[in-house]
Amino acid sequence: MARPLSEKKREAILASAAALVATQGTGAPTARIAAGAGVAEGTLFTYFANKDELLNQLFLDIEADLAKTMLEAYPADAEPRARAKYLWDRFLDWGAANPTRRKALRQLKVSDRVSKESKKRGEALFRDMKAKLEETLAGHVDPDGASFYIGVVLDGLFESTLEAIAASPGDHERFKKAGFEVFWKGIAR
Repeated sequence: MARPLSEKKREAILASAAALVATQGTGAPTARIAAGAGVAEGTLFTYFANKDELLNQLFLDIEADLAKTMLEAYPADAEPRARAKYLWDRFLDWGAANPTRRKALRQLKVSDRVSKESKKRGEALFRDMKAKLEETLAGHVDPDGASFYIGVVLDGLFESTLEAIAASPGDHERFKKAGFEVFWKGIAR
């Protein structure tokens, strides 16, 4: 009878993979990932059939964590600006608290090693959050405005705000508030 797999080892492998993908991209060697997790390279392949499976699982693990964080205690009854600010704050707080996972996620999102199926599953995790954001913004933005453009602006502001927070952590709340104001005012009708 095979021994059950250790969740602690699996998590250590994923954490090591995130750290190396964040700094080296998806080309990070599995030997280094295993070493970072404190396991033999063969053990890594006990948990993940191959490197692509590891990268896809890492992608989905990070996406699930972020999606859960974004919607936890969502203030559905608040006014639209407060709901949008809540989502903004949750994302920025997650990004500031998880810089390695955020950088790894950025690498994984543009990687050909992450399958279309995993990307679809990742998008599905955010379907509810996206619907809530669209509902929140419905009365605030020009209905003919390009939602793609708003998404690009939002992503750019997230990244810029997170870079400012990383450079000056003591100004976290001030930067978070300022970034949201730029977004909210910038997309207004």
